[in-house]
Amino acid sequence: MTPDPQAQRLTEALRRESPDLLRYFRRRVTEPEDAADLLAETGLTAWRRVRDLPADDEGARRWLFTVAHNTYLNHQRGSRRRHALADRVRRILARAERVSPPSDDGIEVRDAIDNLTPELAEVVRFIHWDGLTVTEAAEVIGVSASTARARYQRARIELRDTLSVATAATSGGAHQRRVALSDPSPGATP
Repeated sequence: MTPDPQAQRLTEALRRESPDLLRYFRRRVTEPEDAADLLAETGLTAWRRVRDLPADDEGARRWLFTVAHNTYLNHQRGSRRRHALADRVRRILARAERVSPPSDDGIEVRDAIDNLTPELAEVVRFIHWDGLTVTEAAEVIGVSASTARARYQRARIELRDTLSVATAATSGGAHQRRVALSDPSPGATP
């Protein structure tokens, strides 16, 4: 099987231009590891677009630097997004620190929360323990606000059912009598 001529040209161009591309990245990023990662990403992108490689050496050099430049711009955008997200999380955490940590009171409630599915429990904890709104909890978890509201509603129902059973068991049935009094009689119209 004969090797692909474009693949051979790209291999030669990368071998020839990689030291200059690495210097390009090292002058623009603070961590040497980032420069190496960006060079690797440039190579991957070049291989994905090997059909676009110009035939002449100077054109190939310019093309590789264009790919490198675009890779660097993507890196910068990603870095800005990560920093913005970190700032948002810091603001949310600063607000959450104003809420007092849970005490030993309410162990039954914490046990009931621990028995929820992880998705439901996390929403409840963010809202009640960390002081976030449903919308803020949704943002932190990475789901839509409507999904967080639905999870919160399901969690409330499950917690109410679990805690009412626990209350009935510890109060000797008083809770059951209270529930029975609040239900309409079988023949009554609501």
